[in-house]
Amino acid sequence: MAALQRLQPVSHVAVSGGTHGNEMSGIYLVKHWLREPSALQRDSFSATPFLANPLAIERCVRYVGRDLNRTFTKQFLNSKATQDEPYEVQRARKINQLYGPKGSAQAFDFLFELHNTTANVGACLIASVQDNLLPMHMCHFIQTHCTLGHYPILLYNLPDQEAYSISSVAKHGLAFELGPQPQGVLRADLLTQMGALVACALDFIDLFNKGTTFPAFETEAYRFIGSVDYPRHPDGELCASVHSKLQVGTA
Repeated sequence: MAALQRLQPVSHVAVSGGTHGNEMSGIYLVKHWLREPSALQRDSFSATPFLANPLAIERCVRYVGRDLNRTFTKQFLNSKATQDEPYEVQRARKINQLYGPKGSAQAFDFLFELHNTTANVGACLIASVQDNLLPMHMCHFIQTHCTLGHYPILLYNLPDQEAYSISSVAKHGLAFELGPQPQGVLRADLLTQMGALVACALDFIDLFNKGTTFPAFETEAYRFIGSVDYPRHPDGELCASVHSKLQVGTA
C-alpha cells in the first residue's frame, strides 16, 4: 500500500449503528454515545453518532421492508417517493440527505458502520476498495495499535459494482463486523471490542489531521469469491450442521 498522500483534514465524521435492527453492539454503543458524546471527541474533530434504522431497531429485526445496507445506490437515492415504497428506501434518502449527498463535495468526510454477524469471523474490517488510501491506512493502524484481537481486512466491492452500503454516502467509509453474536443478543466482550476499534480509528483520524506521516506498508486483504452451502438432501433439506468444535470457537 502506497504512502498516505496529503489529503484534506477529516472534519465531518459519523458513526452509524443499527443499520440492521437486530445487531446489538452498534445499537447500544450509539445509544450510549448519544447520551455521552465525549468518547467521540478528539482535538481536531468530533464524530456524530446516529441510529440508521429506528423502526427495525424498535422491532429487533434485520429490516422492515428491505435490507437498508443494500439501498444506497442511485436507483433508490434518486427515485421519487411513493406510498408503497419500503421504509428503508425512505431512510436511505434521509441518511443521504444528512450525511451526503453521495458523491458530492458536501458529503461527510468519513462514515463508520457498526455490524454484528452470527458467523465466527472474530473482528473484521470491511473496506469497499483497496485503492482508497485513507481507510486502508486506518486498517493498518488498527492492526498495529489495537491489541484486543486479530483484524483481517475484507474488500467487499467489485470493480464494476456501485457501492451500496450506508458508508458509501460519505467520501470515505469503513465497517466493523464482529461475531459470532446471535441476532437480538448483546455480548459484553464484543461491545467492548467494538468500542475500542472505533476509538482507535478516531485516534488515527486525529493523528492524520495533525500531520502525522504514515509510510507505505504491505498487508493482507481478502475478497469474496463465492459461497459454500451446507450439505443438503435431494429435497433441499439440510443434512449437516457446524461441528461443535467450531461453533462459537476461535476462528
